[in-house]
Amino acid sequence: MAREFQRGHKAKISDLTAGTDLYVGVQISGPGLTFDISCFGLDADERLSDDRYFIFFNQPKSPEDSIQLLGAQSGDTESFRVTLDRIPSQIQKLSFTATIDGGGQMSQIAPGYLRIVAGGEEVARYSFDGSEFSTERAVMLGDLYLKDVWRFAAVGQGFDGGLDALLKNFGGEVAEEEPEAASQQPAIPAQSQAPAFAPPAQPAPAPSFGAPSAPAPAPSVHTAPTVAGTTPAAPAAPPSPQTFTPPGQTFTPPGAPPAGQFAPPGAPAGQFTPPGAVAGQFAPPGAPGAFPGQAQPFGGGTQLAPVPPEANVRVVLTKYAEAPVGDRWTEQNPNLVRATLTKDAPILAKQGSMVAYQGDIDFAHKGSGLLGKLTGALTGQGMSLMRCTGNGEVFLADEASRVFVIRLQGEQIYTSAQGVLAFDESLETEVRRIEGAGLPGGGFFSMLFSGTGAVVVKTRGVPVVLPVGAATYVDGNAVIAWSAGAQAVTTTSLRLRRSGYARQTTEAVNLQFRGAPGNFVVVQPFEV
Repeated sequence: MAREFQRGHKAKISDLTAGTDLYVGVQISGPGLTFDISCFGLDADERLSDDRYFIFFNQPKSPEDSIQLLGAQSGDTESFRVTLDRIPSQIQKLSFTATIDGGGQMSQIAPGYLRIVAGGEEVARYSFDGSEFSTERAVMLGDLYLKDVWRFAAVGQGFDGGLDALLKNFGGEVAEEEPEAASQQPAIPAQSQAPAFAPPAQPAPAPSFGAPSAPAPAPSVHTAPTVAGTTPAAPAAPPSPQTFTPPGQTFTPPGAPPAGQFAPPGAPAGQFTPPGAVAGQFAPPGAPGAFPGQAQPFGGGTQLAPVPPEANVRVVLTKYAEAPVGDRWTEQNPNLVRATLTKDAPILAKQGSMVAYQGDIDFAHKGSGLLGKLTGALTGQGMSLMRCTGNGEVFLADEASRVFVIRLQGEQIYTSAQGVLAFDESLETEVRRIEGAGLPGGGFFSMLFSGTGAVVVKTRGVPVVLPVGAATYVDGNAVIAWSAGAQAVTTTSLRLRRSGYARQTTEAVNLQFRGAPGNFVVVQPFEV
């Protein structure tokens, strides 16, 4: 049975299938709409540094055939064959995209999907429809990306602009060719020229890596991407070929930027045009950065020019878009964390910490019982929690505190209940007493988390992680967490007077940590 993905969900390919020879099918349609479906092979900086890995109707395969365009088949509008173990090391991500060829917008599309098939069995499906979009003319549907191992992410990120804008977004360049050169461009391979492993035109069993057979829709008619301001070819002529120049190979000479060309970030000021902007205009300081997932932002010119009409609200807010890559716990930004939920893996979070959610999520009060309430009152380690269950994503924050995720693999860690934002319900928790004299405010107890899962800890300011040495002392009001192998004892400082502490009205009490090499303590730059 195929695993259903929602936008933002990720998974290791090895969790979906043991195979590396994959069929990727895309089904997308809309009344009166024609679509170009492409695959961008990106490097570690998420740039199209080698245009031979831009797979589309005019370039149906990569040099070593690791990525191949198969055409419409098995009920899919377009399909690809991806052989993961043959992809060269410089290609770190495959981004599957769909753009509207001609007029229209993504809000008009009917329900569609991107699916992965391995060994003749569908193993993953991401469904979408027009209600998720508005005026966009392009959408990044899903990614296969390398992060230690190959993984799949359902992206569903749309933006204004067509195939040209997508290409520029990934760092390539669209250049106009001479009209007579179009006659030399080879036509899209006919069915008789398809690779031997591709399914035949008539219904028949699909290859071992392919999709289950289904009636194939009529193929869409494509037209090659053109640069704004150029004259399109006559309808009867074959698609106009394009030349794509990756970053670092061709730069525009200073002072003479040809219209419609794009130079990558880092080029001298005044020599590039960001996606969607009018050619020849400079991006003013403070212009939005690159599209989500891009490593480098677009630079700004030294001169100001009128903001082009294309720089609408959606473009301006792009740099704040949801992070597309991550696992179950994703640090969206320094102050916000996102948890991806499934029905069988709920989380516990501080009450009131939810700032947004997507999908079918249920929130319920998590009671601690009489014993838990009594323990919390006596130790100062009580927590008011809510239980989050369902399928979707939950965004969590607490008064703009900085957050970071600690992942445990059968390990243990101590922390204060006041410093915990959320954690996996599968983790075990226990209140432990710290030896020595009592700290002010009941702080001589701590929480012990153990098992496999994650704990999201919040801090005021950027924390520092100190190795535990023979004499490591930390203000008890500033400590956030420490390793389970470190022994913590409370002590009254004999060498520091009250002036050594932020609050002179409290006792000069701190924590001393002892332990073998490898142990640590996390301290925040703030007095609780």
